[in-house]
Amino acid sequence: MTTELDLATAQKILTTALAEARSKKMLPLSVIVFDARGAIKAAASEDGTSLRRYEIAYGKGYGTLTLGLGGRELEKRAQARPYFFTGLATTGPGMACVPAAGGVLIKNAEGKLLGAVGVSGDTSDNDELAALAGINSVGLKADTGA
Repeated sequence: MTTELDLATAQKILTTALAEARSKKMLPLSVIVFDARGAIKAAASEDGTSLRRYEIAYGKGYGTLTLGLGGRELEKRAQARPYFFTGLATTGPGMACVPAAGGVLIKNAEGKLLGAVGVSGDTSDNDELAALAGINSVGLKADTGA
């Protein structure tokens, strides 16, 4: 039973997510893998990513950890409660939340939260596909909030 996200696993999630993006000819991506504490375990931005993609990927992944919900559920809640999400962004230094697909929680087989992946660069649906490929490649469960 996996109880925490180690560096080797995070790196495989990252490299597989980027390989998936290349195989599907997605736009260049930024991918960040967080552990359950919110510490960055692995991060990369492909050559040619557009401006601020790293920060958006960070906000997608970190936001899912902050609220314990996948990006798709965060997006629904942000639409219903925009003032809450505006306030959330200003609650403290380093707080980031981008409520959109491409922020995916990582869980073990028992459902324990191990971390999150944030991906940005293509459409949010494609960002999510890349994250899912990475998480699935290491035999862990993905929670998109769908």
